Amino acid sequence: MTQYIYNFGGGSADGRTDMRNLLGGKGANLAEMASLGLPVPPGFTITTEVCTAFYDNNRQYPEGLKDAVDKALERVESIVERKFGDAEKPLLVSVRSGARASMPGMMDTVLNLGLNKETVKGLAALAGDERFAYDSYRRFIQMYSNVVLQMDHHSFEEILDTYKDDRDYVLDTDLTAADWQAVIVKYEAAVQAELGKPFPQDVHEQLWGAIDAVFGSWMNDRSKTYRRLNAIPEDWGTAVNVQAMVFGNMGDTSATGVAFTRDPSTGENHYYGEFLVNAQGEDVVAGIRTPQNLTIAGRQRQGNEDPSLEEVMPETFKELTAIFQTLENHYRDMQDIEFTIQEGKLWMLQTRNGKRTAKAALKIAVDLAEEGKISEEEAVLRVNPAALDQLLHPSLDPKATRDLLTKGLPASPGAASGKVVFTADEAERLANDGQKVILVRTETSPEDIHGMHAAVGIVTARGGMTSHAAVVARGMGRPCVCGAAEVRIDKAGTAFTVSGRTVSAGDQITLDGATGEVFFGAVKTIEPELSGDFAKLMVWADKARRMKVRANAETPLDAKTARGFGAEGIGLCRTEHMFFDAERITVVRQMILARDATERKAALDKLLPFQRDDFRELFTVMRGLPVTVRLLDPPLHEFLPHTDKEIEEVAQGSGIAVDQLKARAKDLAEQNPMLGHRGCRLGVTFPEIYEMQVRAILEAACEVAAETGDAVVPEIMVPLVSMKKELAFLKSRIDAVATEVFADKGRILDYLVGTMVELPRAALIADEIAEEAAFFSFGTNDLTQTTYGLSRDDSGAFMPFYIREGLVETDPFVSLDPKGVGALVEIGAERGRQTRADIKLGICGEHGGDPASISICERIGLDYVSCSPYRVPIARLAAAQASLSGDDD
Repeated sequence: MTQYIYNFGGGSADGRTDMRNLLGGKGANLAEMASLGLPVPPGFTITTEVCTAFYDNNRQYPEGLKDAVDKALERVESIVERKFGDAEKPLLVSVRSGARASMPGMMDTVLNLGLNKETVKGLAALAGDERFAYDSYRRFIQMYSNVVLQMDHHSFEEILDTYKDDRDYVLDTDLTAADWQAVIVKYEAAVQAELGKPFPQDVHEQLWGAIDAVFGSWMNDRSKTYRRLNAIPEDWGTAVNVQAMVFGNMGDTSATGVAFTRDPSTGENHYYGEFLVNAQGEDVVAGIRTPQNLTIAGRQRQGNEDPSLEEVMPETFKELTAIFQTLENHYRDMQDIEFTIQEGKLWMLQTRNGKRTAKAALKIAVDLAEEGKISEEEAVLRVNPAALDQLLHPSLDPKATRDLLTKGLPASPGAASGKVVFTADEAERLANDGQKVILVRTETSPEDIHGMHAAVGIVTARGGMTSHAAVVARGMGRPCVCGAAEVRIDKAGTAFTVSGRTVSAGDQITLDGATGEVFFGAVKTIEPELSGDFAKLMVWADKARRMKVRANAETPLDAKTARGFGAEGIGLCRTEHMFFDAERITVVRQMILARDATERKAALDKLLPFQRDDFRELFTVMRGLPVTVRLLDPPLHEFLPHTDKEIEEVAQGSGIAVDQLKARAKDLAEQNPMLGHRGCRLGVTFPEIYEMQVRAILEAACEVAAETGDAVVPEIMVPLVSMKKELAFLKSRIDAVATEVFADKGRILDYLVGTMVELPRAALIADEIAEEAAFFSFGTNDLTQTTYGLSRDDSGAFMPFYIREGLVETDPFVSLDPKGVGALVEIGAERGRQTRADIKLGICGEHGGDPASISICERIGLDYVSCSPYRVPIARLAAAQASLSGDDD
């Protein structure tokens, strides 16, 4: 028969730590502590398989479970020499959840179970303390009624508060046994009044009610939300742990507490924790009483006067710290521990790997490795790559006061305060005057690039996690909040409103790009510190990883930032981003609106020096590292003039009449520009555009190679290719320009011509395209759009519903879809290698900085990932973890 019950305590345990999938984290660790000989109250674990069966069978339990629970309960009774429901020597139990992944506070717990009007008398006699017994009973009524009977806990708090106020009591400890008996009568009356039946007195009914409630809490709203936010699968289920109660509220020789073996905020190697004398566990976390520090040093650091556990119970403290070391050495990680002291006797109630900040995770991992407790490879695997964002950007001071305005999507991490501006031009003007500004827009477009660069942060009312604003902000390292749907900008563009509040241009606001929150006023921020531990971990990560990490960058500042973070080249230089500068945009518009090749060439001749200087700067910064330059790939509408002023500027620069320009602009307008005249289609119809860019790239490469002696190997990328003939047509022209440049410069350089694979057809016929391409860079932003038929700028309107309802696990623009888009990348890589074994393969979409996507890239065997500069450390660590995980397989 399937074993549904695993016992622990009394000097033995059925389970082990490596059985957490079956026993849940709490159950597995209780079993392990019992096996280590630590003082663990006896109990048993009902497995996660029961949870699965519970939901698969309309909340019915497997046959034989009730008998197995009764047998396990008899074992506990035998060990503690008490009996469940006995009026003279009653056994009381706790009933707690325990999923395989820690979900603190998400599921339900019931303490003091087994108390009723008779057993409370027996408890009082055993403890020699009536007050303690009736305090425990009122706690049980309140908790059970809330968790199991679904009554609002506030109704009980109101009864207690009123009772205390009427008698001028301040603390719960002021109440006598008689007081608690009077409160219990009121509690029982409240249950009868609301439910129409008395509070249950049958202890077995109580037990199964609690078990039902804990299994039921796996599907409560907060558990569902927590699982969604932390990618915990629904089918894992929770275990239920039934354990003999021990009491920290049996007088001044009893206490309860929570401790960490290291500081979870900083990672420093000192004990960190709190305790309360004469209290139960929920008192510590509920905030009803102010807890005391565990250690003298902790008390002194916080300036507290109340004595520490080290001072109040020195012998117990000594025993406890010895157990701390035993547990940390055994689990080889910082432990989060719950303990109770009952009349001087220490009991261990839980241990688990403690949750910690990114800063603490980094320090703890490095320290444990240097202490010899774990290897360097294990240290690399211990740090969540996504959490490094906390270390790379400013963050809000946790002590600062805040006035929340609204909340959107956490599109780009970091925190910033500044004056509200509503236009890119105004952002640039004020920034040039030395003022810090926050650009607030309904949505951004490429024409806002100069204002986005000038601003210290960006807020948009529309758009998702991969909207234009989000992508550009991450690349620049600017904090950004997108999709703040409550924000309404007035028609005059001078103010925005949120829930009736008006914020005007010039007002100060603060945004937190890590949480998506926007606050009114300036909130103090803390600058990041990249400590020696960070550098050490990165060195270890680089030793472990196989894939290279490049950056998406098109400005010298981006390139320098990327190199500073350890980028090994540029994987995507988006040349269209170079054209929105005020000096260039008019010339670019002249080029696009030109009526013939002659007019177009005149405009291109003006752009050539700009482009050559751009590439000179990039090649100089990267000093011999590869630089992949994507030839022009804008939907034309992004460059077309929209206002009369813009058309007038183009007319003046080109000598073409305004009416003719308007007619030409109308001719070029498209119904669906994202799938229109862009990418290589622009190069095919107007080859002189790409020829100018190639000339600028290669001339710059020759000049930098001559000046520095570095081997400059440009990688020229043709975008949006869907057929071999497109690439062949353009490659022949690229090679012709290269021949001219090399003859003119008297120098021959190696260069590569490849393509961005961003259309499903390109992935499917990659074997043909590879005949012309020396490299593929998978542009997974557009590949996701074209595979799903989704607009990344518009999907924010409905994607949250898809995620909330479980239709998709994650936004496919945030994390690579393995079955669809990921499969196309794998097909493209495999077929490309069939034709050209040495083809270079990379990914340059936003997924290049996403740890889960990087894992897929490692499995496929890509040569590199490319991401925004500020995500380079994240990608380095994620690539190392993917490589190490692959080795384990």
